[in-house]
Amino acid sequence: MPIIRKFLILFSLLILSHCSEKKAPILEDSSPPKSPQEELETFEIEKGFKIHLVAAEPMVQDPIALTFDEDGRLWVVEMRGFMTDIDGTEEQQPLGRISVLEDENGDGVMDKSTIYLDSLIMPRALGLVKGGALVAENNSLWITKDMDGDLKADSKVLLDSTYSQNGIPEHSDNGLMRNIDNWYYNVKSKLRYRNQGGEWLRDSTEARGQWGISHDDQGRLFYNYNWSQLHADLVPANYLSRNKNHSPSTGIDHGLTIDRKIFPIRPNPAVNRGYIPGTLDEEGKLLEFTSACSPLVLRSTLFPKEYYGNAFVCENAGNLVKRNVVVQKGLLLEAFDPNPGKEFLASTDERFRPVNSTIGPDGAMYIADMYRGMVQHGSYVTPYLREQTLKRGLVLPVHMGRIWRIVPEDWEPSPNPKLSKESSMDLIKRLSHPDGWHRDMAQRLLVEREDASIKGDLEDLVRNGKSELGRFHGLWTLEGLGLITSDLLLDLIDDPSILLQKTAIRLLEIFALQDKTLQTKLGQSLSSKIKDAPIEVALQTALSAYALNQEDASEILENVISRFGENALVRDAVMSSLGNREFDFLQKLWASENWKTSDPAKEIFLEMLTVAIVRKRDPKELERLLAILDDSSKDSDWKHQVVLTGMAIQAANIRTKGPLALKKEPSIFHRTDLKIEPARLEMLKSMFSWPGFTPKLLAISANSLDEKGMQQFAIGRQKYLVTCAGCHGSDGAGVNRMGPPLAASEWVIGDEIRLSLILLHGMEGPLEVSGKKYDAPEILPVMPAHSTMEDASIAAILTYIRNEWGNQAPAISGRTVSSTRHTSQGRVYPWTAPELIKHTDSLSIIQPN
Repeated sequence: MPIIRKFLILFSLLILSHCSEKKAPILEDSSPPKSPQEELETFEIEKGFKIHLVAAEPMVQDPIALTFDEDGRLWVVEMRGFMTDIDGTEEQQPLGRISVLEDENGDGVMDKSTIYLDSLIMPRALGLVKGGALVAENNSLWITKDMDGDLKADSKVLLDSTYSQNGIPEHSDNGLMRNIDNWYYNVKSKLRYRNQGGEWLRDSTEARGQWGISHDDQGRLFYNYNWSQLHADLVPANYLSRNKNHSPSTGIDHGLTIDRKIFPIRPNPAVNRGYIPGTLDEEGKLLEFTSACSPLVLRSTLFPKEYYGNAFVCENAGNLVKRNVVVQKGLLLEAFDPNPGKEFLASTDERFRPVNSTIGPDGAMYIADMYRGMVQHGSYVTPYLREQTLKRGLVLPVHMGRIWRIVPEDWEPSPNPKLSKESSMDLIKRLSHPDGWHRDMAQRLLVEREDASIKGDLEDLVRNGKSELGRFHGLWTLEGLGLITSDLLLDLIDDPSILLQKTAIRLLEIFALQDKTLQTKLGQSLSSKIKDAPIEVALQTALSAYALNQEDASEILENVISRFGENALVRDAVMSSLGNREFDFLQKLWASENWKTSDPAKEIFLEMLTVAIVRKRDPKELERLLAILDDSSKDSDWKHQVVLTGMAIQAANIRTKGPLALKKEPSIFHRTDLKIEPARLEMLKSMFSWPGFTPKLLAISANSLDEKGMQQFAIGRQKYLVTCAGCHGSDGAGVNRMGPPLAASEWVIGDEIRLSLILLHGMEGPLEVSGKKYDAPEILPVMPAHSTMEDASIAAILTYIRNEWGNQAPAISGRTVSSTRHTSQGRVYPWTAPELIKHTDSLSIIQPN
């Protein structure tokens, strides 16, 4: 039995025994399957819309992914081997397939199904390419081709045997979504792919999401996790992970909302955590996301204008689809539910399982409904869910499935255009189409045609087009064709469109790295521009500065950090361009007039630089840094303290690879006037060895954190500075009108479950710390939840604050945070102090070994 299944069985049995005296909601005994017409009657949809059946079994079975091709045909991935019985015994059988559906008479209903590829083992994703499709199946990635145009694959060639390392469907790579930058992106994955000159390239990228991926008009990637409904990347791929000496705090995997509430219109007893108090309400309805998947950014003008750019999230366990309004706030994206209490689409049919969605060439939203009673993979089936599923007859039937279309009430079907038949000039015009599907498809087809003769027409579109997005796609079409020129990009640096400015700077990087003359010209141009550039352009300039010579890059980055250093994303962008240049940049700031006085943003950034220098592990740089500290004047007292503290805290990380050997003891260690705690000084010394001195492994506090705990402490410090210091202070003393102190706080050093619950759900109202009562306006009325943050990050922050500023308490593990998250499933409001004390005092959390 897989270890994860053993854990779940033990854990759920323990929780069930703990909750056995609680009254359970009265639920129906079964949910028999309905015909498509019967299911249609179960839907409640937002006012102004209607839902249509597009296809149903036997034409389509177990659909999990949808995409339209250039001629309006719908390609469907059918995972027919998924959980055909309670134990998933047919999972390794070649039952899956990919089908192509066609509406031959234009009435909006699919009339014909062609099996493109059959006998597949758990197919997961497809990405359309010239003459065929990329197909993810059996943990590998294949390139398939239809040679004769009959919509049946004639070849299947292995492209990447290591596409996925995890065969469990809930945690296996998927996606294959072609983004505006001409790369195919995945989730639950660190891989992306593109075709360049007939050759397929594979590239590493940041890990993202769990199931389903989308992008907005600017090419920002959207994804999610089963417990957190909406995340996005705020910057293009592979920038913030570029500097190996720095771990970014934001920008990638940004949570757009902490709102996890959902509003089903039927009981949802067959959910994996239904045995946990608070998962279901008194009527048995699911309270929050447990199976969020397949976010879709609506880029269609068919819907009313207020829907454009909204993000729709499938929740198959709750039998619903949620709508989120996405708004830009500065450099950040935020999302909110426009209709709390009522979902965009919900069903009273327990077997309605929306697992994927897409936009068609008609602008409509299409939803893949797997239509089955059981959607949980066998590896994660708890005894509770097994009992529910068998008792209520939810295992069978399988091999059903529906595809639904959502449109405005006044919509009428119309023939789909045949883009494959359009001329290149027609496709160039389509790059300015108001709907994203048409722009994306036209760009893909133009790039795949490899027609260099259209260069002039594309340049004319970029220079003179009336549509900003059309010009944007024109640039990326030129990039995909390898026809883009530095002259065009240099002209766009001063374009009225911020989007075009940013894109031009980004695309100029490759030219700057190859041509020193152009590098100098670009550096001079950006140096002049950065002095009054808006923050969006400054951010991209900081990201691209790595391609400049060091002198220009340093001048630009100092300007950026001086103007916008209070922004966490800008700080990470600057750090991303400083790989192996961190010490030189620290020296520059140390001597700068602008850095004589301190502020919280400067302290955070200086510590980020210090951490990167320590992680680089260059003995000569560290010796020189200690010498700077030893020679520093009173004007640099605050910098002195920040750097010493940062170095000392990182001792735990550097010691994992052994101390750094110095030729002699740095003279700073002989000083008795250092403004640093003796314990911290010993930690700092433990990073090094020199003749006659071999360091001992030192603990941070009296609780003697082990090496793993010390690493958590060091990581937690960095995350705390970005996430928490604004309200609680870098010294843990609290910030007036923001947050209470954490130093000597019983809330911090007390019960670890209670502390985890505060970060997971937030806290509101007055509370007492060390005998003093804190309430608004002395502090903010509500501390927000951090539920979009991963368990390991929360655990690191908690371990840090429990062992800093004189606090002494054991480390908190990611497993503790994870189990707390699960057992508090359904909590959708911040805690009050009395409520939290009562809850944790009565709670008997049992953690399996």
